[in-house]
Amino acid sequence: MIKTLLFDFGDVFLNLDKKATARELTQFNLKDFTPEMWAINKKYEKGLVTTDAFTDFYLDVEKSLSKDSFVKAWNSILIDFPNHRLDFIKNLKKQGDFKLILLSNTNELHIEWVKNHIAEYEEFKACFDQFYLSHEVNFRKPDAEIFEFILSENQLQASETLFIDDTKEHTSSAAKLGINVWHLDPEKDDVTELFTQNPNLF
Repeated sequence: MIKTLLFDFGDVFLNLDKKATARELTQFNLKDFTPEMWAINKKYEKGLVTTDAFTDFYLDVEKSLSKDSFVKAWNSILIDFPNHRLDFIKNLKKQGDFKLILLSNTNELHIEWVKNHIAEYEEFKACFDQFYLSHEVNFRKPDAEIFEFILSENQLQASETLFIDDTKEHTSSAAKLGINVWHLDPEKDDVTELFTQNPNLF
C-alpha cells in the first residue's frame, strides 16, 4: 500500500522549457555546455557553489555576458504553474490519505524566480509535509544518496513510497532502491492523472 507520494517539481507541477537556457545563451556565443560548465551546474544544484561564484564563472567564460543577461537566460527554463495542479495537491493535502513530500533538483536563482513570479508558491509549498530542494540539502537526483536520505529522514519504507518524476534517469535510480515510480511524460501526461495512470498501485 502506498503511504507516501514523493513529487518532483519542474515539469510535474511547474511547466519548463528545458531547451530555453541553452537557446538563450547561444546569443552570447555559448553554443554548448562544456564539461566544466556541466560540473559547476551540478555543484550549484547541490548548493556547493554560491550564486555569485556561479554567475562569475559564466561571466569569466563569456565576456559579452552581463550578470542580468546571464540570470535572464538561466531562468528562461521556467514558464508557469497551472492552477489545476495546485488544486490537485491542495485536494490531496485536504484528504490526508498520504504523506506528501517534494524533491526537486533546483538552485537559488530558479527558486528566487519562482518566489517572485509564481504567486501560488507558498500556498503550494504549504501542502507538503516535507519540501526538499537539492541546493538546500546538498544532494541531487539521480544520486542514490538523495533517495536514501529521504527514506531515512522520514522513516519511510521504499515499497510504500511512490516517486513521480519526468526524468527517466531519476525514476530508474529510485526504482533500484525498491521505490515505486511513475515516469511522467510532460508531453502527454499530467500529474492530476496520477491515480488513473497508476491504478495498480492504489
